[in-house]
Amino acid sequence: MEKHMNGQITVGELINPEKCYLSAAVDMEAAENFIQQAMDMIIQEAVKKGTNVKEKVCEWRSPEQLKELLDLELKDTGESESKILQCCKDAIRYSVKTSHPRFFNQLFAGMEPHSMVASFIIEAIKTSLYTYEVAPVFTLMEDVVLRTMMELIGWEDGGDGLFNPGGSMSNMYAVNLARYSYCPDFKENGIYSSSRLVMLTSQEAHYSISKAAALLGLGTKNVYVVPSDYRGKMIPSALEEKIQLAKSEGAVPFFVNVTAGTTVFGAFDPIEEIADICEKHNLWLHVDACWGGGALMSKKHKHLLNGIQ
Repeated sequence: MEKHMNGQITVGELINPEKCYLSAAVDMEAAENFIQQAMDMIIQEAVKKGTNVKEKVCEWRSPEQLKELLDLELKDTGESESKILQCCKDAIRYSVKTSHPRFFNQLFAGMEPHSMVASFIIEAIKTSLYTYEVAPVFTLMEDVVLRTMMELIGWEDGGDGLFNPGGSMSNMYAVNLARYSYCPDFKENGIYSSSRLVMLTSQEAHYSISKAAALLGLGTKNVYVVPSDYRGKMIPSALEEKIQLAKSEGAVPFFVNVTAGTTVFGAFDPIEEIADICEKHNLWLHVDACWGGGALMSKKHKHLLNGIQ
């Protein structure tokens, strides 16, 4: 049987395994060829040129110029492989090369070859991390990494963890956990099942705390800001005053966020003192250690996070 002019497969082909396998083999050969060309181009343009001090950190263009240089139109038909490869090359050319010796950033930089290969594997397998059945290898790897991290920082009693896309989402998870712990009915009944809930955090805290209050329906006005000292650390006595203020207003404080490494000063809030206050008032203590959590790995500086356990 032959294919129709429109490219559809006839019933005869479906019961002819030789033709089906032949078609699949031809497609796979083309796919492998395209992937090989793409990998060669990535090595040349992103890896070699991207780390060459003689090249530019970025072929900078204004938005208007870049729109003219790039083919950004979404078409109804596909493109040839040569055109796709050129588009990929242009994407690399006009992007910032974070591996360049003259690129500097306070949060990220550079290409790590082993993790880059790991990313290729993840994309090639195209799995997810929902369950062991879907990702048997990766779920075991995740568990081992989490356990090892806990051992390295000295949490002998163990614990649990999640890999999140960033600090903002981590803080949002924390607020959600605290709210559920205080008011389990919130999950089904929403805001109608609880009193006015109040969160407390320092004036130097990351904006994602207020963002979490907004997205989770608590409201940014219910984030009480606690003053910090001249070094950017939350003042425990001021926290106590804010807690009493919230209670006097008929609100219910339930969550305190302390920061281990504030965004501007790099300050570490006094966790142990604040933990005592939280225990006194039965409040959930969350430590945002996105910036300074790495100090747990340092024998010299880990004291800055005393009380985090």
